[in-house]
Amino acid sequence: MATAIPSAPSTASHPFRNGYFRLLWTGRAVSYLGDQFYLVALPWLVLSLTNSGIALGSIMMTGAIPTAVLMLAGGALSDRFSARRILIGTTSVRMLCVAIFGALVALRLLALWQIYVLAFIFGVADAFATPASQTLLPSIVQKDELPAANSITQSTQQLTSIVGPAPAGLVVKTLGSAWAFFIDAFSFLFVIAALWRLPDPPRSKVSKTGMLHAIGDGLRYINADVAMRSLLVVVAALNFCVAGPISIGLAWIAKHQFGSPVAFSIFIGSVAAGGLTGAVAAGFFKSRRRGVLILIVAAAVALGTALLGLVTTLWSVSAVLFAMAAASGFLNVHLVAWFQQRVDRSMLGRVMSVIMFAAVGLQPISLAIAGLAITWSVSGTFLAAAALMLLVTAFASLNEPVRKIE
Repeated sequence: MATAIPSAPSTASHPFRNGYFRLLWTGRAVSYLGDQFYLVALPWLVLSLTNSGIALGSIMMTGAIPTAVLMLAGGALSDRFSARRILIGTTSVRMLCVAIFGALVALRLLALWQIYVLAFIFGVADAFATPASQTLLPSIVQKDELPAANSITQSTQQLTSIVGPAPAGLVVKTLGSAWAFFIDAFSFLFVIAALWRLPDPPRSKVSKTGMLHAIGDGLRYINADVAMRSLLVVVAALNFCVAGPISIGLAWIAKHQFGSPVAFSIFIGSVAAGGLTGAVAAGFFKSRRRGVLILIVAAAVALGTALLGLVTTLWSVSAVLFAMAAASGFLNVHLVAWFQQRVDRSMLGRVMSVIMFAAVGLQPISLAIAGLAITWSVSGTFLAAAALMLLVTAFASLNEPVRKIE
């Protein structure tokens, strides 16, 4: 049995009254905002150097592959070592890489191969940081605070993705890409400082088995729990059916149906605004029948996907995207919080890494299939994705342990 890990003292159910959470949230908020400068500057720099969409895509894949391959190992390490120290290490590596990158740009010494190296290092860091981040939060807030804490975290990410790109673009235009990288590197100092001041929770008693055996333990743990296993399949299906059709389908619709990049920017804004709305709502809405709620919202996302294959006007597409993103944001908060509350602390890193792998590991396959299917039929692609999501959700609803989740 895992050793109980005490949370920071808390006399109320809202995480903002928890001093440790406020500290972590402040550092993350500044870092999330800084990330927007990196996310704007890097694609612009790659296209300026190469004028090649293939180069940009291959750089993104260079970062995605190590994340997917190493994600489960990252979860195993999060159970074996301090999640806080893992995050300090991965964040410090990112900060140094971005600072060096900015210096290379400023000195006009940057070569394309160096961008591939940066993307690869970031991908490796993400593989270890993502499960560690999901493991850290339950150690600093009470169990009943987790839905609100995840809501605040995801809402902050969505909000910075809305307000951050404009000033980032202005910096890139007026001062150059190097300054955008320097700003991002500086922002990492805030989250490192916050992590440094957090206490290390007592160690759970984790067996010192080999890495593959430890990963297998996590998979067996999930498989033994009917509700957990069923919701993992729902998570995988939702991400597989949404990632490709949305990523490729929106650009295709904007170009071929509306013939305007403005339409694409409206679609992206609708998704960001909807995600923010859903994440905020999840922090306030509580249900005693959370399992039924999760299934209903998952079905709503599927129906929204089907509607994307049927609606034809700009604003109807935007409205459906807003509703879908709101449902997805709401669903993500409750799913992550439920897993964090359900899983034994000694297994949390490995289980959360499996959940994160289900969310991102199938994306390359989803993108490849959607790229082929969209050229055949846009409406058919969305309707097929919706049908698969509804089928998986229906099967999950047949399991009584899922319906009885509170």
